[in-house]
Amino acid sequence: MAPAFTRPMTAQEAVLGELRRRLVGGMLRPGDQIRQDALAEELGVSRVPVREAMRILEGEGQIAYTPHRGYFVAELDVEELAEIYRLRDILETEAVRVGFHALTEADTERMAQSMDEMREAAVADNIAALTVSNRTFHFTLFASSGMNRLLRILAQLWDSSDPYRSMYFSNPEHLRIMEAEHEAIWKAVVARDEKLLLRLLEEHRAHAVPALRKVLVASSGVDRT
Repeated sequence: MAPAFTRPMTAQEAVLGELRRRLVGGMLRPGDQIRQDALAEELGVSRVPVREAMRILEGEGQIAYTPHRGYFVAELDVEELAEIYRLRDILETEAVRVGFHALTEADTERMAQSMDEMREAAVADNIAALTVSNRTFHFTLFASSGMNRLLRILAQLWDSSDPYRSMYFSNPEHLRIMEAEHEAIWKAVVARDEKLLLRLLEEHRAHAVPALRKVLVASSGVDRT
């Protein structure tokens, strides 16, 4: 049998992937300017794929264009953060309710593996890997719903707060709390306790909001609470 054909990554896809990695890993922080010329030279590509990748991120709300100044990593305010988490409350709860009984043993194993990966990333101070594994943990739960449009919306909501989440992960106390909460969530899945799982996920989101709000205010240098 002939090997499966793998389409090579385009320059635009490569640039987009690198920008996402920098956003998730905290190398690009809210308010940072992204200079197209400098990025194109650094990555060894023309300005065209850089411009195309940045337009995609702009459409997702992760970066913003200011006339005569250029592109900057988007900044949230407290009200936007609260709205993101309110939408997550509604949509994630629905995804888990719909998909709970479709969760498999492979799903629980994937969640356990992602917890191990998060611990390893924390020890290595690899914020990008930690952020990716954290998303894998949660989206394994959501994906069982089979609601692809909902999953795309959730991905956009997570994307919009990823730069702040990467800053949140730099605090060891936040990581300790997150690890304990993930362990409890995983045990609820293994025990097939849907009611407990939904409560724990709600508490997990609720605990993150005040901490993320502090990160947001600190990054802006202005107390907008």
